[in-house]
Amino acid sequence: MTVTASDVDDAAGRLRAVIGPSPLQISPRLSDAVGGEVWLKREDLQPVRSYKIRGAFNLIAQLSAEERARGVVCASAGNHAQGVAFACARLGVTARIYLPRTTPRQKRDRVARLGGKVVETIVIGNTYDDAAAAAAQDAAENGATLVPAFDDPRTVAGQGTVAREILSQLADPPDRIIVPIGGGGLLAGTVTYLRERHPEVEIIGVEPAGAASMAAALAAGAPTALAEVEPFVDGAAVRRVGDTTFPIVRDGRVAVHSVEEGRICVEMLALYQTDGIIAEPAGALAPAALGQLEIPRDSTTVCLLSGGNNDVSRYADIVERALVWEGRKHYFLVEFPQEPGALRSFLDEVLGPDDDITLFEYTKRSNRETGPALVGVELGDPDDLEALLARMEAAPPQIERIPPDSPLFRFLL
Repeated sequence: MTVTASDVDDAAGRLRAVIGPSPLQISPRLSDAVGGEVWLKREDLQPVRSYKIRGAFNLIAQLSAEERARGVVCASAGNHAQGVAFACARLGVTARIYLPRTTPRQKRDRVARLGGKVVETIVIGNTYDDAAAAAAQDAAENGATLVPAFDDPRTVAGQGTVAREILSQLADPPDRIIVPIGGGGLLAGTVTYLRERHPEVEIIGVEPAGAASMAAALAAGAPTALAEVEPFVDGAAVRRVGDTTFPIVRDGRVAVHSVEEGRICVEMLALYQTDGIIAEPAGALAPAALGQLEIPRDSTTVCLLSGGNNDVSRYADIVERALVWEGRKHYFLVEFPQEPGALRSFLDEVLGPDDDITLFEYTKRSNRETGPALVGVELGDPDDLEALLARMEAAPPQIERIPPDSPLFRFLL
């Protein structure tokens, strides 16, 4: 089954009665950083705080009366679930929604509020793919219609309305659009519309480094399952891209890049502190990529800010990841001599004037000459690290740096 720009036009007609266009806003911060215009497509301001409402409603609105009577099922990391819940509540269709255990509590609660009495949520598995398998089994056994998060032409057409809106909101087509990638539905919809109507626009897809499933599929020549998935960017942590979305992206002249989770965290904090925008990790993917792309000066770039369903309790983790990625936060194992004044000497002889201890875990053992302490140090400037390491080398205690790829680091983050 193929998807065309006309399908996107039809989807826009169905959506017009339930949602309005999301704002397209210039970002002075990002524009200054790249030396050109950078616009943010604010899909985080949709009723379900993400673009997922588009594909879900477009699919469910096309079901026959018989299919609606049998209900629907879906799997989601949270945002698609909210889109399905919203659509089912508006259209009077019952739904069973499967969520992985990693879905933030904030997203689970919003699914329940949006769906009301017509939606049942089931939490199962640790990844989106676990939930997807359970939803597919449910549909096969009970005759309900499966509403894929990305792997269906109707879903793709609905997501493509984001690109259609962008073109209607700008006086001239942009030079490029940067699109986040999970399973590829938003990217495939963007490719479908632009390659037919505005083939001159450059399309860049970005995915989290810990879940680079589209890059793996392009390298293999077909959708392939990743052996491991880092679930931090939960809205884009997909093990395998779709059979519908992959060929559209493969043939669509798309440059695909991956973005480190730490860089995403830095951008999330900048969006929040400077721009007053609450973005979830997947929502910050596109603007986060600007820092590693070569963007020509005096050009126009649109970044799809895909979602804003971020649980406030995650910000401590986000700050930690950002500091580590920027090189300002480091951890060490320090073998302190078990004698008075040992900590004072460490503070006076090792730490610099702008360094700060953020973690200190130590238990005195009177039957030993030395005792290990886990010490977290935040630097005033990342460039101060070499001087700190030199002072540690000269200091009496034995000090071991914990690298970010150490298994012990997983305990800290």
